[in-house]
Formats: sequence, C-alpha cells, structure tokens
Amino acid sequence: MALPNLTQPEYLPQPTNSNDGLQGLFAMMHSFLGLVQPNSFPDFLPQLINRETDFTSPGFFKKVLVYQAGFLVCIIIGVLFIILMPLVGLCFCCCRCCGNCGGRMYQKQKKNTGCHRQAFFASVLVVTGILLAGDICAYVSNNRMSESVDKSFSAFNSTMDNLQIFLSSIPQEVDILIKFSSVPIQQTNDSLLGIGKDLGGRIVKTLSGRAHATLNTAEQLFQVIDTVEQELWNVSKAADRLQKLQEELAFNLTTLSENINKTLNNCSDPCQNVSVKGLVVVANFSMVPDVKHALQLIGNVTQLNPKVTLVEANNTLNKIPEKVSEQAENVVSEGQAQLDSLKQKIANVRSSFPMLDMLGNVSRFLDDITEKASTYEPNIKTYDGYRRIVGICLCCLVLLIIVLNASGLLFGALGLDSQAPPTKRGCLSSSGGDFLMASVGFSFIFAWLLMLLVLLTFLVGGNVYTIVCRPWATGQLLQFLNTPGLFPELNLSRSLGIKDSNVTLASLYKDCKNNNSLWNTLHLGGTVSLDDDLNISRYTHDINSTLDNLKINVTALKFMTEDQKYSLRDLWRKDESLNLNFTGTLQQMNQNMTQKDLFDFAKQLEDLANHTHVPIREQLQDQANSLKEIQSRASSSFSAAIQALNSSIWELHTSVPQVRELGNSTLAQIEEAEVFMKKHLKDIVKNATLGFVRSVLGYFEVYLDWVKYTITGEVARCGPAAWTLDAANTIVCSYIVDVWNAFWFSLGWCTIFLLPSVILAVRLAKFYRRMRMDDIYESNGETMELSRPSHAFKMPRPELRK
Repeated sequence: MALPNLTQPEYLPQPTNSNDGLQGLFAMMHSFLGLVQPNSFPDFLPQLINRETDFTSPGFFKKVLVYQAGFLVCIIIGVLFIILMPLVGLCFCCCRCCGNCGGRMYQKQKKNTGCHRQAFFASVLVVTGILLAGDICAYVSNNRMSESVDKSFSAFNSTMDNLQIFLSSIPQEVDILIKFSSVPIQQTNDSLLGIGKDLGGRIVKTLSGRAHATLNTAEQLFQVIDTVEQELWNVSKAADRLQKLQEELAFNLTTLSENINKTLNNCSDPCQNVSVKGLVVVANFSMVPDVKHALQLIGNVTQLNPKVTLVEANNTLNKIPEKVSEQAENVVSEGQAQLDSLKQKIANVRSSFPMLDMLGNVSRFLDDITEKASTYEPNIKTYDGYRRIVGICLCCLVLLIIVLNASGLLFGALGLDSQAPPTKRGCLSSSGGDFLMASVGFSFIFAWLLMLLVLLTFLVGGNVYTIVCRPWATGQLLQFLNTPGLFPELNLSRSLGIKDSNVTLASLYKDCKNNNSLWNTLHLGGTVSLDDDLNISRYTHDINSTLDNLKINVTALKFMTEDQKYSLRDLWRKDESLNLNFTGTLQQMNQNMTQKDLFDFAKQLEDLANHTHVPIREQLQDQANSLKEIQSRASSSFSAAIQALNSSIWELHTSVPQVRELGNSTLAQIEEAEVFMKKHLKDIVKNATLGFVRSVLGYFEVYLDWVKYTITGEVARCGPAAWTLDAANTIVCSYIVDVWNAFWFSLGWCTIFLLPSVILAVRLAKFYRRMRMDDIYESNGETMELSRPSHAFKMPRPELRK
C-alpha cells in the first residue's frame, strides 16, 4: 500500500540583507557604536518592566548612566559642539572685524612661506576630500533609506503572504491525511471483494505443496500404466501376427516341397543327390507369453477411473477460492457496510480539530494587519519624501562648503603669483581666499545645526541598534523576552497548554529555523498521545468483529477410493502377471525361420535345372523362383512383426519395474496427504483466515503509522515563523536602522571634519587674499614698513573728549 509524502508549500523568496556596496560604511558605523556602547544587553530592564525598582531612585539612575556612559560622552561632546561652534564663530567674526585673529590684512613674508602655503593647501585638499566622501555616503544613505522604505513594504507583504500560505497549508495537510484514509478503506474493500482469491489462495497455497506432489506422482504412475497396457496390447497383436505368418509359411513350404519332390522323382540321375529334407519352419512363435491376465489386471485398475478421481481432487483444490467466496458472502456485505461507516467516521475527524478554526482567525488577523499596513504606506512614503528632501538639503549644505573649499583651492592655486607681493595679488587668487573664508563662514553657521541633527538621530538610531538589533542578532533579545514572569503572554508553555517547560522563544526559533514540524518544535508528544488517539482498535473494532464471524469450511481432498487403491496394490502384488518371461521369444526371434536356407536351395535347383532336359528344367526353374518369392515375402512380413514385438518387449522391460516403484510412492503420498489434511486442514483454514484478517487490519496499521510519521515530521513545518522573525530583523535592522545610522554617521563624519576645515581654510586664505599692507622687512636690527594704504579699514572706537 503506497502512501505519499506531503508536498511542502512553495513560499515567496525571503528578503535578503544586501548592503550593495555600503559594507565598509556599515562596518565603521558598527565599530563606532560598539566603541560607544560596549556593554551587553541591559540587565536592569527586567526590574524596570516588573516595577521592581523606582525609575527616579539614585541607584537605578546610576545604573542607567553607567550603562549609557558612551552615549553620555557623545551627548556632552555634541552639546559642547552645538554651543561652542556658533559662539566661537561669533567671537571669531568679531575678532576679525577688529583686525585680530588674522583680520589684519597683512602677511609677513618669510623664506618658508611657500612651504607653509603648500602644506595648508594639501591639508585643506585632504580634509575636503574626506568631507566629500562623507557627503557622498550621506547622500547615498539618504537615498538608500527611501529605497529601504519601498523594500520594507514589499518584504512585509511577502512575509505576510508566506505566513498566510503556511497557515492555509495546515488545514490542507490535515485534509490530505483524511483524504488518504480512502486508501486503506479501498484496499480493505478490494480484499473483501477478492476474499476468495485472497483467503482461498492462502489455503490453496498451503495445501498445494503436498497435493500437487501427490497428483504429479499419480499422474506419472498412470502414464506408465498406460504405456504398459499399450505395449502389452502390442505384444499380443505382434504374437498373433507372427503365428499367422508362421502357419502361412509352413503351408507354403509344405506344398512347394511336395511339388519339388515330384519333380526330382521324375528327374534321372542328376537329381538323385538333391533332397527336400529340411525345407520346414523351425521358428515357433507360439512360445510368446500370454498377456491376457496382465491386461485384465490393468483393466481392473482403469475400469475404476482413478484418473477421474484425481481430476476431481484437483478441481476441488482449485475451487476452494470459489467456495470461500460463497461462504463469506454475508461477511463481505457486512464488512462493506462497516467500511462505509468507518469512512464517515474518519471524515468527521476534521471537525474535532478546533485549532483549524483558530488558524482561520489568525489568518484574518494577518489580513487586517496587512490591510492596515497598506493604508499607512502612502503616508509613510509621503513623510519619507519630506525626510529625503531634508536629507538632500543637509547634504547640499555640506556640499556647499565642499564646493567653496574646492573653488578656493582651485582659484587660489591658479591665480597665485608667488613672486608678486601680498598687496599685488591677483583677483583670481584673492577670490580663492574669499571662497575659503566663505566656507569658514558657512561652516560656523551650519555646523551646529548639523551636529544637532546628528546628535538626535544618533541617540535614536544608536540605541535602537545597541538595545534591539545587536541583541536580536546574538539571540539575547529572545532570551530577554523569555525571562520568566517578565512577559506572561509570551510564555508559550502556558499559552498553548504545553506540559514541556523547555519550549521557549529561542528553542522555537531554532527549531523553526531548521523547518521542523510544530509537533517536534512544541514538544506536543508530552501533551497529546498519538498512540492513544491513533490506536488502531478505535478504528478497526467494528470491522474486526465482523471478520471474526468469518467461518470457512473446506472439504478434504480425496485422491483415490479404497477400491482404486486395492486394485493398484493388486497390480504389483501379482507381479508375475506383469513380469512376463520373453527369453524364449527373444531366442526364436534371433534364429532363422526355416531349417534350410530357401535362397541356397533355390540356387541349388537352378544349377540342377541347367543339367536337365527341357520339361524338368522349366519345372525346377519355376520352383526355384517360388522359393525365392516365399523367402522374400517371409523376410519382409516377419521382420516388421518381429521388430514391433522386440520394441514392445524392451519397453515393457523398462516400464514394468516403474509400476511398482511409482505405485508404492503414489499410495504412500496419498496416505500421507490424506492424514495431513485430516489432522491439519482446520488449522490451515483457521491460520489462513487469521492471516487474511491481519492483512486487512494491516492496511489501517500502515495508514495510521503513516499518519503518525506525517504529523510528527511533515505537517506544519514552521520555517515561515522563523523566516518572519528573520524578515522583521532584516526590515527593521538592515533596511531601516543600519541605513539610518549610516546617514547620521556620514553626516557626523562631515560635521566633525568641518573643524579642521575651518582652521586650515582660515590659515590658507591669507596666502591667497590680497593684503592691504605691504610686508615689513627686517635687516640688521632695523625695521622698515614700506607703506600703509590710506584707505585701510579702521575699527571705530569710542574716544574721550579733551
């Protein structure tokens, strides 16, 4: 009985964690957050959730501060940056306006001025390159976040679809288990309809060994008896034929001998030495033994028709299946009725699974979640569009500073004449310096704002990563959720009524990750006993009771009657009747038919005729021809009859001994078979009936074993549950949190490098801008100022009136 394995549903592809070229950025960001927050999952959260501690207590507050020490340091740095950057920028601006902090348009020329300019140029170029790289990463991360939003909804929908497929597959698999109950029922029905062939065949198979051996031996015996009988008839016919030929030959020789004797008497002296003496038949075929008595004994056997009895025994054996069908007709009808009832009982099993209705409720709940998520999708995408625009604007602010730095470097480098005095520098070079100072100004204006946004996004994204995503990846989050008493609704053993307390979220996730069945995952063997629920007696009790009423009666085989056995024994008991002595007959067949050779005597007469006168010559010639004719005719007729008799004698010599041997063997086998059937026939029928019943019940046993195996190993493989958790991890942590953190990390990277950009740009700008005062040369301790422009800016100062 072939029962198939369940075909697992085809699920949609799971969302993949593809960084698409941002692996290095993510690695740096993760390393930075690992440095900021090296602590593992916070151990004070269970106390906070269970309200075992006061949030405002100093001890708890201290634990939180210690745990978040890295974030606190970053907050302090960020706040200082936000406060000091505009303040320093304001002071710097005022100082520049007063002519301090490099505001005085004068540059002292030294021998290494060119080296300083080149060093500042290279530094600003490197810092600008770093800013550009950070800005590109921020821009890519900003766009990637929008793409992640689209992918998140797609991944969410496919995950929900996989869950729906999983939930809908469970009732379908249960229906398949119920559906295939028709296989053992149909097999049982076929067995009942073919009970004659099945049960009768079992009986025939048990009996056929001895029966066929006995029938085959008896068949060989009667073939030999038929052969002996036929050969005895052939001997009788051949003997009669030879005796007739002998009488005919003797008469012909006597007549011819008288005629030859008369001729010789009429002959003169030449014929005196010729005599007809010896012209007589010497072979005597009347010595062939009489076979009538042997034929009579064989006839006594064949008249009782033992072959017919053997045929009837063989027919009785072959008709056992038919008789079994007739005797089991009522049981078959009742068994089919029980099968119809059993089929209906198994079909009603589905209604005893309330869990299937719960799955429908869960499926509808998932539909509601998917529908609500689809209603939020347009708004989320709209808000994400605004966020993307803000992110682009922030990237553009950084890009503005980068462009100003790049323009200052380009114009300054191209327009600078190293031989020209500072007051004579060209417009292009001076513009390069102005671009650098503009970069400094925008840096002071927007750096604090960038840092403020970076700090806020860092606090959100960094804590989500360190408290949620990182423990999620290491499995600490599942262990936290499964903390005893923390979340009672997540206690699977209590919620699902499972006796095994080892079922946890971590174990559930691990088993479902391996796509195990819910039976093994939830350890339902301790709650539900399949051996009791799938006890074969619960389903086969009625049909077993019906088959117990099966009563089969088989008639013992009768191979021979007592008269037939007696006639056979009588056949070789008087073995002298069959063992005929053909020695004398064989001797007669091996000698000449006549005392004198007829051809030689005819030759002698022909020679004598040559020496006689005409009348005697003709008579002798005719008589010689007659002798030749008699000899030729006798040779042909006697030869065929003798050959037939010889063949029959030798065949009897071979077959007659077999009659006794096969006869004894046949009777012994018949006696043994009849005794065996007399003693064991009822047991054979009983055992065959029990074997038939076991085979019928075996169909249901195989089916129930298949059901057990399928339920425990195939039904409800919970891989989609683990895939859902993995998909949630991918969506939240990979698509959203990682990209979010990559954005603030890139933007913070740019913001931090604005500080060296400001310092280096201020220093480099003075090498490109046109100075208002000539240089002062120092020689031999004397100082000489070359010139001072009359239109030099002078900061107005309050003065006292004199």
